[in-house]
Amino acid sequence: MTGTDRTHSGAMAHHAGIAAENRIAQDYERRGFTLARRRWRGKGGEIDLILRDAAGIVFVEVKQARDFDRAAASLSSSQMQRICLAAEEFLGTEPAGSLTPARFDVALVDGQGRTRIIENAFGYG
Repeated sequence: MTGTDRTHSGAMAHHAGIAAENRIAQDYERRGFTLARRRWRGKGGEIDLILRDAAGIVFVEVKQARDFDRAAASLSSSQMQRICLAAEEFLGTEPAGSLTPARFDVALVDGQGRTRIIENAFGYG
C-alpha cells in the first residue's frame, strides 16, 4: 500500500466515522435526547457524542466496522479509561459536577449502516 493509498483509505475511514456519528446522533435525537457536544476533547481524551435528556448526560462512543462483533471488539479497556477521564472533566463543567447522573453507551454501526446501541456499556471503576 502506498502513502497515497493510506491517505485515501484514512480519509474514507474518517468520513465513514463522521457519517456513523451523524446516524447515531439522529437516533438519539429521535428518542428525545439533545445533542450537547460532538467530538468533545478534554485533557483525558475525546468523547464522540455527549447527549442530554431529563435523566442526565449520556456519553456515547461510536464504533464502526464490517460487523457488530468487530466494532465491539475495537473498544479497548484503555480507551474506555480515557473516555471516563474525559467524562469526569466534562462533568466538572456541569452545575451538579460529578453528581450529575451519567451513563456510558457504545453505539455500533456495521458495514450496511445498521446500528446497535448498548446502554450502560461501561462505567467508572
